[in-house]
Amino acid sequence: MNDPGLDDPIADGAKQVEGKLQNDDSASDASEEEEERSFLLPSRWWFASTAFPLIAGTFGPMASTFNICALVQYWREKLPPGTTQEHGQDIEDPHWLLAVNAVSLFAAVVANMALLLNMARRVRFTIAQPITISGFYIASVLLIALVIRASHHFHAPGVADQALTQAYYYANFAAGIYFIIASLMCVTVWGAYRKHYKAEFKLTVSQRTLMLQTIAYMVYLLLGALVYSKLESWRYLDAVYWANFTLLTIGIGDFAPTTHTGRGLLFPYAIGGIVILGLVVGSIRSLVLDRGKKKMTARMTEKTRRAVLRRVKMQEDEASGETVINHRRVYGLGRKTTFSLHPISTPAQERERRKREFEAMRHVQNLAAIERKWISLSISVTVWFALWFIGAWVFTESEGTQHWSYFESLYFAYTSLLTIGYGDLTPFSNSTKAFFVFWSLLAVPALTILISNMGDTVVKGIKEATLYLGELTVLPGEKEGGTYWERVCYGLWKVSGGFINLGGKPGSKKDIFHKKRDAPRHKNFEDLDAEEENEKPAVEEEPPGMTYPPSHHQQSSMHKSEGQDPNRDLEANASTPPTTSSSNQGKGPAELHRPHLPPPAKSPQHRLLRLLRELRTVYTKHLPAQPPKRYEYEEWERFLKLMGEDEADRETHRAPPVKVNGKSLETQDAEKEGKEKWSWMGDRSPLMGEIEEAEWVVERLLGALEREIGDLVEEVEHGMKSGKKSPVDETEGPDVR
Repeated sequence: MNDPGLDDPIADGAKQVEGKLQNDDSASDASEEEEERSFLLPSRWWFASTAFPLIAGTFGPMASTFNICALVQYWREKLPPGTTQEHGQDIEDPHWLLAVNAVSLFAAVVANMALLLNMARRVRFTIAQPITISGFYIASVLLIALVIRASHHFHAPGVADQALTQAYYYANFAAGIYFIIASLMCVTVWGAYRKHYKAEFKLTVSQRTLMLQTIAYMVYLLLGALVYSKLESWRYLDAVYWANFTLLTIGIGDFAPTTHTGRGLLFPYAIGGIVILGLVVGSIRSLVLDRGKKKMTARMTEKTRRAVLRRVKMQEDEASGETVINHRRVYGLGRKTTFSLHPISTPAQERERRKREFEAMRHVQNLAAIERKWISLSISVTVWFALWFIGAWVFTESEGTQHWSYFESLYFAYTSLLTIGYGDLTPFSNSTKAFFVFWSLLAVPALTILISNMGDTVVKGIKEATLYLGELTVLPGEKEGGTYWERVCYGLWKVSGGFINLGGKPGSKKDIFHKKRDAPRHKNFEDLDAEEENEKPAVEEEPPGMTYPPSHHQQSSMHKSEGQDPNRDLEANASTPPTTSSSNQGKGPAELHRPHLPPPAKSPQHRLLRLLRELRTVYTKHLPAQPPKRYEYEEWERFLKLMGEDEADRETHRAPPVKVNGKSLETQDAEKEGKEKWSWMGDRSPLMGEIEEAEWVVERLLGALEREIGDLVEEVEHGMKSGKKSPVDETEGPDVR
C-alpha cells in the first residue's frame, strides 16, 4: 500500500533549518542544547513523550467505536431450539445498563476531544491531560462494571437458551483499551512532571493528524454499516463486520450486498474507505518507520559509541599511547585500525588522528544502522507471528460449534492477514465476529510495517544476490575487476559484508578489488571553479522581462574587451590555482598534503563567494538526496575550514568524553579552559544527533555566512565613520555601486 499522509522528511528538515536561522544566537544555542538532550534522551522517555500519546490518539477513537457498537444493540439474544447465534432473537436490556453505557461513551468522547485539542495545540497540556486520563478511566471502570454484571446473573426470565451478542464483546474490548491508554498517558504526565521532557507534544504534521484520520475512518465505517444495514436488512453489528473486512480488502464472503442499490453504492464506498485507510496506515508508518527508526538508530549509535570508548580507554590506559582496536570484536568488521583519543601537537599527526577517529565513528554508525534494521525486522516479525498464532487460538476456542481445528484456524488467520480471503471458512459466533474486527484492525497495519522493514533487510539482500548472480552470468563486465574470478571474489566480499575476502587483505598487492572500495578523489576549489566556468553556456537567453544588469564579473569582461584596465575579478582570482612556489610558501606539512582545502582567501568577498558556492551545492544537491548524503572526511574537512576550524589544529579538539558513573572528566576540563572543543566520537559530533549531515552543514555554513556579512558590514560602517576607504571599495572600485 502506498504512503499517503507521509511528510517529506527532507522538506521538513529544510523548514526546520530555516526556522532555526530566524532566531537569535541565544535562542539558537538553547535549541542546540534542547536537541542534544532530546538525542541523548533514553528510548523509554521518547516512548513516553511521543509514542504513548500517538497510541492513545489511535486507539482512543477505536475504543469509542467499539463503545458505540456496545450501545446500539442489546447484549442478550434468545436462541430458538436447533438454531445458532446467527438466528438469535434480541432480548431487551434493562434501562440502567443503557444509561451507564451512555455515560461511559460520553466520558470517552470528552477524553478524546481533550486529547485531540491538546495534539492540535488548542488546549494546554496541563489542562487537557487530566481530562483525558480521568475520562478514559471513568469510561473503562463503568464498562468493566457492566461486563462483570452481564457475565453473572444476567439470565432473562422465561428464556431457556440465550447467548451474549456482539455488543457485549465490543464492550470488553472498549473497556480494556480505555484502561490501557489511560495508564499510558499517566506515564506521559509523570515523565513531564519529572522534567524528563517538556509538557507538550512535539509531533510532525502527519502524526498530529493521525487521530483525525483514525476518527474519520471509524466514522466512515460506522456510517457505511448503518446504510447497508438498512439496504440489505442486516443487523447493524453484522454490517459493521462486513464493512470492516470490505474496507480492509479481505473479502471473506459470508456477507455480500444483493440489492442493486447496495452493489452500486459499493463502488464509491470501497474506494473512499481504502483511501482513508491508506492515510491512517501512512501516518502509523510515519510514527514507526520515520521517528521510531531515527530514535532507535540514535540510541543504538550512542550505546555503541560509549561501549567503544570505554573499551578504547581501557586499552589506551594499558598501552599508554596509541590503541589498536579489533574491529571484528568492536564494530563487526574484519580489520584493525590504530588511533589515539587525545589530540596531538604536530599538525600532520593531529589531522591523521582526526581522520582515523572519523572513520571509527563511521564504523560505529554502520554497525548501529545494521543492528537497528535487524532488530526492527525481528520486532515486526514477532508481532506479526503473535497476531497470527494468538488469533488462530482465539478462533479455535470461539468457533466451537463449527469444531475448527487449530490448523484450520491458522489457515483462516493466515488468509485474512494477507488479505486473501478465500471464504471457504467463515465465522458464525458473535464472539468471533467481534474479535475479528478488533484483530484485523491490528493485523493489517502490522503487516504493512513488516513489509517495510523487510525492504531494508531481506528484500535488499535478495536484490543484491540477484544482481550479483546476473553479473556472473548474463551481465558480465558491468562491474570493474576484469576476470571472472575477480568478480566472484568481489561479489562474495560485498554480499558477506567483508567477512569473505578471497582477494587478499585490503590494501595489499593481492587486493584485486580494492579500487572498488576507495572513494574518488575529492575535488578542490580550483577544480570546482574550472568546472563551473566550463559548464556555463556561451549565450544565456532570458525570457522577456527577466533581464538583469550585468554582474561585476561581466562588467570586468566588457572592460577587457574594450581595452580598459578592469578592477580585480573576484571569481577569476578565486578560481585560478596558485603557483607551486606561492601556494606552498609559509605552509606546514599538513597543508601541503591537503589539496582539497580552499586556498587562503584574498579578501572578505572571496570568503563570501566560497561560502555561497558550497551552500548552493549542499542545498540544491545534497539536501534532497535519497538516501541522505553522507560526507567523506575530506569533504567535512573542507566544510570545517570554511566555518573557521582546522582539522590539523588541536585548539578546538578534545578527547571524546568517556562516561564514568554518569560523569565525564574531559567535559569538566573543557569547561575550565572556557573553549568549545569537540571530538568526532563525542556527543557533540556532527555525526551524532537526529538531523541529517547535509542539514547540519547548511545550518553551520549559513551561520558562517551571517558572521562574514556582519563583519563586513561593521568594517564598512567603521570606515564610513573614520573617513577611510572600506574593504569593499578597495576591492571592487568606485563604480561598484
